[in-house]
Amino acid sequence: MLTIAGSDSGGGAGIQSDLKTFKNHGVYGASVITSITAQNTQGVQSTYELPARIITEQFSSVLYDFNIKTAKTGMLSGPKVIDVILKYLKKKKIKLIVDPVIFSKNSYMLLSKKGIKSMREKLLPLAYLITPNIPEAEILTGIKIDTIEHLETSAVALNEMGVKNVLIKGGHLKDTIGLPLGTDVLFDGKKFYLFSTNYVKTRNTHGIGCTLSAAITANLAKGNSLLNSIESAKQYVVKGLKRTVKIGKGYSPVEQ
Repeated sequence: MLTIAGSDSGGGAGIQSDLKTFKNHGVYGASVITSITAQNTQGVQSTYELPARIITEQFSSVLYDFNIKTAKTGMLSGPKVIDVILKYLKKKKIKLIVDPVIFSKNSYMLLSKKGIKSMREKLLPLAYLITPNIPEAEILTGIKIDTIEHLETSAVALNEMGVKNVLIKGGHLKDTIGLPLGTDVLFDGKKFYLFSTNYVKTRNTHGIGCTLSAAITANLAKGNSLLNSIESAKQYVVKGLKRTVKIGKGYSPVEQ
């Protein structure tokens, strides 16, 4: 498996979280690091996008030596990174899962405006699955999301951008119309599916999006169906949230 993402110096998200999740699912993870962040449980303080040359060389090295089955993206910074991904994955039979990381919990922008445009126009048509949270889905679609119906409308809009399957995470949603908090919506181009688990009320959610998308990617690599992969990944995240201990002064990372 391959993770294409930024490095979290605090170890709770990004490349570090993805590789921990892969290992816990019994799959081997390779990586292409796109950016280096100065980051801890309190937020992101600064970022440095790696030159396109070294990102390209990482791709070339990994794909030359490893038979990559599935790949996922995290922090991509800008359009140059997306162009490199297209160069190496467009003609490969690699199932791509896109976690559209746009900003951090402390509202630090992790994807430029040009990067957002490039993601919409170039990366989404390549994706097998996209896993945005509500703020990310709102930015990508321009649709304000306040209800489950809005989640579904936004999912359709993303599907129309070329993504085969769209999973919008409902953790930020307050109006769930009798459904459990944290209900997610999947749209496969034909049908909607709802995923609900016992909602865990906690501040210790650093890296939760990375963990979920990495767990889905790992389950798909093992040959599980998309529905089973999502369900299993959500259970994995819930167990992690329940086990999480306080680390740092801010939002502690999900226990791995």
